[in-house]
Amino acid sequence: MKYFENGRLLLLAGPCVVESRDNVFRIAEGLKKLTENRPVDFVFKASYDKANRTSVTSFRGRGIEENLAILADVRREFDVPVVSDVHESSQVAMAAEVLDFLQVPAFLCRQTDLLVAAGSTGKPVMVKKGQFAAPEDMEHVVDKVISGGGGGQIALCERGTTFGYRNLVVDYRSLPIMRQFAPVVFDGTHSVQRPAGLGGKSGGDRHMIPYLVRAAAAVGIDGLFLETHFDPDSALSDGPNMLPLEELPALLDTVDTLRAV
Repeated sequence: MKYFENGRLLLLAGPCVVESRDNVFRIAEGLKKLTENRPVDFVFKASYDKANRTSVTSFRGRGIEENLAILADVRREFDVPVVSDVHESSQVAMAAEVLDFLQVPAFLCRQTDLLVAAGSTGKPVMVKKGQFAAPEDMEHVVDKVISGGGGGQIALCERGTTFGYRNLVVDYRSLPIMRQFAPVVFDGTHSVQRPAGLGGKSGGDRHMIPYLVRAAAAVGIDGLFLETHFDPDSALSDGPNMLPLEELPALLDTVDTLRAV
């Protein structure tokens, strides 16, 4: 499938990590229902491995092969494309057998071998701008993905910039700057994260998500990335910065209105 070519918003949404088959299926079913009559191209998101957790004791998932199998089942059961993040070049080929869309995490946006490997698959690739990176520098990231030779689509994602310790801010100038190089996706949930803000795990300002998303939609975006859960407070990863699933319809309605303007 080709994205960004019909003027529709690309929505990448789902839980932070594959917690269990039942959990993922419940969220996927909810997202499928609330997006099927909306002007969005929906891609289900869940990490098959959270390799960048704050603590070594934090939940990462139930194994790469098991979680990829669950994502494959989601794809088949709900007839939706799936996206997940790849952390090592050695994982790319295996992940690409299941995933429709590959995501490169912000911490790894300069990892040349990983970017080239992702680009070689021919699958769409979204690279998150590092919390440390200038938006102008993402042009080189796009070049690295292109050098993989796969010819797949490329998108760049804004997810906030480090502002002192354990805090992020969004510089909305980055959206039109990066849009010169590739379609731009705004990550409305990790942008409110407070990395390691709760000691052994990350905190977040969940109530700020709608404000940042509305601002991004007003500036101009091609896609929206949102981690969501039916009960964020019980989530095993990134709960404080996840959007409750029940709040997503109203937010999407607002984004639709702003994009129309």
